[in-house]
Amino acid sequence: MRADVVVGAVQPGSGGAEVAGRVVAVIDVLRASTSIAVALAHGAKAIIPFESAEEAVLRSKAFERADVRLAGERRMRAIPGFDLGNSPAEFTRDAVEGKTILFTTTNGTAALLSVQGARDVVIASFVNFSPVVAMLRAALRGGTDVTIICAGRERQLALEDVACAGRYVRAIVEPLPGVVVNDAGRACMVLDQRYGAHLNELFADAEHGQALAAAGFAADLDWCAAIDSYPVVPIYQERQITKLGPERER
Repeated sequence: MRADVVVGAVQPGSGGAEVAGRVVAVIDVLRASTSIAVALAHGAKAIIPFESAEEAVLRSKAFERADVRLAGERRMRAIPGFDLGNSPAEFTRDAVEGKTILFTTTNGTAALLSVQGARDVVIASFVNFSPVVAMLRAALRGGTDVTIICAGRERQLALEDVACAGRYVRAIVEPLPGVVVNDAGRACMVLDQRYGAHLNELFADAEHGQALAAAGFAADLDWCAAIDSYPVVPIYQERQITKLGPERER
């Protein structure tokens, strides 16, 4: 069995070898993965990712306006005219319970939309670490390979995503001798060793963490560093993200 890491969206023309038939985890720690977990934990009905704000607005016309929330960011800021940005603090129960979230971000939604042919796709972060680890470990035990995709920042490596991926790789392979890890996965584990549970230090060193703090979103970093604070499993299937549970089995 294999546990591989891909840094950045799956590239067109690759034939889908990184994801075909696998269980895939997509990581965008700062902040899309975190906000998705928070929204589902607070009762959002579903989250639909889009590449552009224009697509999200167009799709919203198919819903009753009261049933949807437009959410997303460009250059870290909320998109003008949208209900919510990409700060996890905005996805309160009052704001999202029972709503469908039409969501577009610079990095996270693009990475999600690049995944084709996977058996299952799960959105992973620090805030939902343990339940996602359990799902990935069960996949390996059942004979299914795993791929972890680090969304990165504007097509570049993002330190926080890579360190988070390393934490996942370590947790899923250490109890399972014989799992093959690619070089990217091994490099991610080295970064996880460097930072461990010191996520505030990780975010302070990360370029995107610094940019968020400078833009006035320092409080978001605390949300994103709270391990297992929102223990949900967001599953991306049929172009929407919903919470795995009794009402949504794989």
